[in-house]
Amino acid sequence: MDGSHHDWFEGRREPAVLMVMIDDATNRTYAQFSEQETTRAAYDTFEGYVRRHKMPVGLYVDRDSIYRTDREPTVAEQLAGQEPLTQFGRAMKGLGVSIELAYSPQAKGRVERRNGLLQDRLVKELRLAGISDLEQANRFLEDKFLPELKRRFWVKPAREADAHRAAPRNLAELLNWEEERVVQRDWTIAWEGRWFQIESGHEALCLAGRSVIVRQLRDGTVHLVREGQKLKCRELAQRPTRIPRLKALRTGPSQAKPKETHPWRRFGTGVGKEFWRGVKARAHAARQLSLAPRSASAALRPPSGPGRAAKKSPSVNTTTKGDIFS
Repeated sequence: MDGSHHDWFEGRREPAVLMVMIDDATNRTYAQFSEQETTRAAYDTFEGYVRRHKMPVGLYVDRDSIYRTDREPTVAEQLAGQEPLTQFGRAMKGLGVSIELAYSPQAKGRVERRNGLLQDRLVKELRLAGISDLEQANRFLEDKFLPELKRRFWVKPAREADAHRAAPRNLAELLNWEEERVVQRDWTIAWEGRWFQIESGHEALCLAGRSVIVRQLRDGTVHLVREGQKLKCRELAQRPTRIPRLKALRTGPSQAKPKETHPWRRFGTGVGKEFWRGVKARAHAARQLSLAPRSASAALRPPSGPGRAAKKSPSVNTTTKGDIFS
């Protein structure tokens, strides 16, 4: 698969891009004109090929930004051990179509040679048919040029078994753009300047503050998806007005502060910061007083010890009964 940039209409209109797909097994070719080589053009061309020839196993493409990305992986991708993907790469992964990147034009020589043939013969055919717009050119490709090209250049495959698979019914829906968005408190989602309101029927999901997938189809339709479930939503005409949260207002008359003898104040409940500051200050003062040094007179009093004479105690009569009768 490759995009060929060329002046296909020889100045009759602005240059365009021809997206070309060629089957390696049969040399069968499919092509479609687009204004530019974009993800949308790659989606349209891939769908056109699949509608006619079923879905291929893999694609061999160049290193265009449509097919590869240089961005750093997200935290979720790192935890899952996945490489970052482009929108086209994500869609192909969902379809089970592998993507292999070529590192030079010579590596994808088959499609490059086909581009050279088309730039020679298709340009002349468009001139002879008097075609100068993309819609007529794509119709000419499908109805006349590509069938003739297949008749002349189709080759018998080496094996009869066809590796192409049937396309899913929702192919058009799978070729899309997806990104994560966080649901606001009012259950709205912002997407590229558009606002969507999630319906109240999803209250059980508790979506406020959670991430959902915003899926945009090629026709502009937007779906909101949470864990594989499509959410009912509607698009708003303008950005929703954010209502600031107001503090609760007192409806009754203001009450006077409790007196000092009130039980709340006596038990330290509802007395405020000033009360507790006083309690802490008194506790701090008491602690400092307990840790203060002794008075000067106490400091100068000689300490008692083994080297000092002990204070005389009052005399005690130690006369025994034996002494009296001796």
